[in-house]
Amino acid sequence: MKRVRVGNGCGFWGDSVDAPVRLAGAGRLDYLTLEYLAELTMSILALLKQRDPNAGFAHDFLGVLDRLAPCLKAQPSLRVVTNAGGMNPAGCGAKARDVLAKHGLADRRVAVVSGDDLFPRLDELIAAGHTLNHIDTGESIENVRAKLVSANAYLGSMPIADALALGAAVVVTGRVADAALTVGPLAHEFGWKWDDWDRLCAGTTAGHLIECGAQATGGLWVNADASTDLSNVGYPIADVAADGSFTLTKPANTGGAVNFETVAEQLLYEVADPARYFTPDVVADFTTPTLRETGPDAVAVTGARGRPATDTYKVSAAYRDGWTAAGTLTLLGPRAVEKARLSGRIILDRLKAAGFGYEHSLVEVLGAGACVPGVVTAASDPPEVVLRVAVRDANKAAVERFTKEFAPLVTAGFPGTTGYTTGRPQVREVFAYWPALVAKSAVPARVEVLG
Repeated sequence: MKRVRVGNGCGFWGDSVDAPVRLAGAGRLDYLTLEYLAELTMSILALLKQRDPNAGFAHDFLGVLDRLAPCLKAQPSLRVVTNAGGMNPAGCGAKARDVLAKHGLADRRVAVVSGDDLFPRLDELIAAGHTLNHIDTGESIENVRAKLVSANAYLGSMPIADALALGAAVVVTGRVADAALTVGPLAHEFGWKWDDWDRLCAGTTAGHLIECGAQATGGLWVNADASTDLSNVGYPIADVAADGSFTLTKPANTGGAVNFETVAEQLLYEVADPARYFTPDVVADFTTPTLRETGPDAVAVTGARGRPATDTYKVSAAYRDGWTAAGTLTLLGPRAVEKARLSGRIILDRLKAAGFGYEHSLVEVLGAGACVPGVVTAASDPPEVVLRVAVRDANKAAVERFTKEFAPLVTAGFPGTTGYTTGRPQVREVFAYWPALVAKSAVPARVEVLG
C-alpha cells in the first residue's frame, strides 16, 4: 500500500531555524511543511506590508529554504508546503524562486496560493450582506472598522492540492488552516474526494498533530525530564496510508518522545469541543481516533470520523486597540513577596498622583503563584521573586509615562530591589482579535505557478 510521509519542521514564526533542515535530512520525507502563522503574526505582517509593499511575509523561510537546497538536490521528489506567505504570498513566492535559482534549482516550480486577504474587500463584502459580526459577541464589525489592520479567511486544503497537481515543488500560501498544509498533499497524493469526510478528518487529525512541531514529540509533555533530551528533540512525521490511518513518529536518533501521552496532549491542544473541531475541509471528531503505541516513538492513529464541512470560512481580523507596556524588577531577601506587591502598588500610586490612570493595569509577583492565580501558591516565603507590572490604555503618552516609574525604585524602594539593567520597558501597540465568519462562495482561492 502506498504511504506518504509528511513532516512538519516549524510550528510558528520564531521556532527553531535548524529543525526543518534536520528533519528534511533525516526524515525520509515526501513533504516538508512549515507553519509560520498565528493571529498576532498576521497583524504584524500587515503593518510591515503597509510600510513596505515588498514585505509582509515570514522572511525566516527564505533562510530556511536556502539551507534546504542541498536536501532538495539530493531528494528531487521532496516538496515543501508553507504558509510563510502571510500577507504577501506572491512576494514570498518570488523570493523563494530566486533562492532556488541561486542553487541551480530553477526547474523546481513555485506555486502561490492567495485569495485569503479580505482587507481590501471589506466594504464590498459588508455591502453585499456579509456582516462579519464578532462570532462570540455578535458585535458589528462597523464598531471597529476604522481601526482594522487585517482580515483574512482561513482557506482549506483544496488550492494546495491544486498547486501540487500543477507540478509545484514549493507551495507558498497566505492564511490557510494549519492542518491544510498536511491535508492538501494527502488529498493530492491519494486522490481523496472533497466529500470523503472520514479521510479528510484523518488527514486533519494528522495535520493537527504535527502542526505545532515538537509539541507532539515531547515538547511541553507533562512527564518530560532530562532523559527526554529536548536539546536534540526530533520534529514530527505523519506516515500516512491511503485510507487515512497513519503512524506518528520522529527521525531516529533524535531526542524527545512520541507516545500515547504526547500524542493525546497535542490532539486536544487548542480544541474547544473535541467532537466538533471546525476546519474549512471537514468538521473533525477528535473523539473517534484510536491511539495505539506500536513501537518506540511510534503511535498508530486509526478510526477518525468526520462530518460535512460548513459553508463558511472563519475570518481572523485584527484592529488597533491602544498601547501597552510591562516592566519587571527583582525583589530579594526577607518578605520578598510583600515587598514586591507593595512596590507594584507604589508604581501605580505615583502615576495616579502625577495624573495618569489606565484602562487596565496588572501587578504580578512571579514566584508566588502569579502564573496560575489560585492554583499554585508558594509553600513558604521565597527568597526572591520577580515583580511584573503592566498597563494598557488608549493614551500612548500615559503608557510612555508608566515606563519611567521602575528605575526610581532601585534607590527609592525597598531593600533588595534589583534587576533593572535593560532600560525602560518598551511601549507596544495592542492588536485585538476579531473572529468572524464569511460565506465560502464569497472567497475564491487563487493558485498561480510563478514563471
